[in-house]
Amino acid sequence: MTAAHTASQSPAERRVSARVGAISESATLAVDAKAKALKAAGRPVIGFGAGEPDFPTPDYIVEAAIAACTNPKYHRYTPAGGLPELKTALAAKTARDSGYEVEPAQVLVTNGGKQAIYESFAALLDPGDEVIVPTPYWTTYPESIRLAGGVPVDVVADETTGYRVSVEQLEAARTPRTKVLLFVSPSNPTGAVYSREQVEAIGRWAAEHGLWVLTDEIYEHLVYGTAEFHSLPVVVPELRDRCIVVNGVAKTYAMTGWRVGWAIGPKDVVKAMTNLQSHATSNVSNVAQAAALAAVSGDLDAVARMREAFDRRRRTIVRMLNEIAGVECPEPEGAFYVYPSVKGLLGKEIRGRRPANSVELAEVILEEAEVAVVPGEAFGTPGYLRLSYALGDEDLVEGVSRLQKLMAEAE
Repeated sequence: MTAAHTASQSPAERRVSARVGAISESATLAVDAKAKALKAAGRPVIGFGAGEPDFPTPDYIVEAAIAACTNPKYHRYTPAGGLPELKTALAAKTARDSGYEVEPAQVLVTNGGKQAIYESFAALLDPGDEVIVPTPYWTTYPESIRLAGGVPVDVVADETTGYRVSVEQLEAARTPRTKVLLFVSPSNPTGAVYSREQVEAIGRWAAEHGLWVLTDEIYEHLVYGTAEFHSLPVVVPELRDRCIVVNGVAKTYAMTGWRVGWAIGPKDVVKAMTNLQSHATSNVSNVAQAAALAAVSGDLDAVARMREAFDRRRRTIVRMLNEIAGVECPEPEGAFYVYPSVKGLLGKEIRGRRPANSVELAEVILEEAEVAVVPGEAFGTPGYLRLSYALGDEDLVEGVSRLQKLMAEAE
């Protein structure tokens, strides 16, 4: 049943609300689930779908969680906005890692970065308010905006600009309904990293027009080569009172399953978000919060080791993908994704099939090469594929080798 059909029904006829019925499943999680199901059935599928480090959570973090399990104070409700000691530690971590000085009262601990993103938009947007979304985008952003009543406005960048949008593009998309700019660097799905000059130009444009900015910094420590991470409210301090920073432990500390994220913003907005969370979920799991406290209070040795492995894999996957005729893969400067253009493969015959778009191409790749990738349609730009290189070196080489062999047959 389509979203349009659901919306046309009377309230009594609707089994699912029009608002929730219009939300699509997370494409990245769907691809990952399908790959895991095929592997469980005995198929040798290699998954490039989910953005999940293949490393275990560091031992000292796990040990902190085990200790928390035995501590009776963690067996009870705790403040909805987060453990006070964790909020203090997150303020200190933010100052240490990006130079952004904030108070614990500006911090809200959430069930992963996704909850922080949704609650940010829910607190800022009224029905019809527009959010400018640099595209390609992570699949959750537009759905969170719509669920909060807002309207996502795509601003598309492609491989010719390294997937970075310009101030001119942003200005062309601005209307009287524009309230928020979404800004992400390093980016999922492209791995694009904006220079300090670009961050400053975009931030000053947002400040000039009185816009809010939601900036997702979850990949702050995963940058490579000469690229550097720059926190927008640090580069453009005049945005501090109209900026929400989202982050989490998932990527930096290999803690995707622990579900701890946070949002940092002006006190009044964070208080409103905390009120919302008090009714939606109450506090984040205390055991997970204790683990996050150990993580952000410790050093960054674990992420340094992961970054070294990701950098090696990054260079390998870019080289191998660019060896495929019809594929153009820019070198990402951050995160752990590549976002190659596969437009040169569309319409070609591959084992009796002619994929007309990247969704169909991803299906051919899964069925014929037993390799799971996510089509660009999920990120707002057809004609591309996203591959995560957060998997073992051997699997990475084997998976891309299968792609090379399959695409060599394209005619």
